[in-house]
Amino acid sequence: MASDKELSDFLKSVERRAFKRTVYAVRDDDAALDVVQDSMIRLADKYADRPAAELPLLFQRILSNATMDWFRRQKVRNSVLKNMSDFDVGSDDGDFDLLESLESAEGMLGAESAAETVSRSQILLLIEAQIGELPGRQREAFLLRYWEELDVAETASVMGCSEGSVKTHCSRAVHALAKALRTKGLAP
Repeated sequence: MASDKELSDFLKSVERRAFKRTVYAVRDDDAALDVVQDSMIRLADKYADRPAAELPLLFQRILSNATMDWFRRQKVRNSVLKNMSDFDVGSDDGDFDLLESLESAEGMLGAESAAETVSRSQILLLIEAQIGELPGRQREAFLLRYWEELDVAETASVMGCSEGSVKTHCSRAVHALAKALRTKGLAP
């Protein structure tokens, strides 16, 4: 059984990655924040009695299901509102800074020159844009495997598919990203 502190620490450790993963899926910062918060509340309400080791997979599954629920609700809303053009759904105001995760990982970003920092920022934005262009299942598999660092079995469990499907989706995503980045002049 996870203690309140373990649950809180877990949620703090996954909130940024979960938000970014959801932004890639729903392409709306506000909606992504709602989905992530709902997922966290659902985990805390329904699964707080589970061991701390089970929380990562439970949360990823809850987040995936909540994202799918959001798409279902959007489909219904869009069918109801399709003739009302004055309803503009979301704008991408870029509040999330991808460099924050890089800074914490490397801890030495301040030692770079301004030109290196700008170059790194542009490359990361290009990669981020290419990830956003991947088909949904490829993007989900790629983010779970390489962003969330889940193994193949865990990713298959979260996505509700076979391990072979996860491997196929990841392979296709990596090849598509490599091709797109080569086209943009970056050698992976």
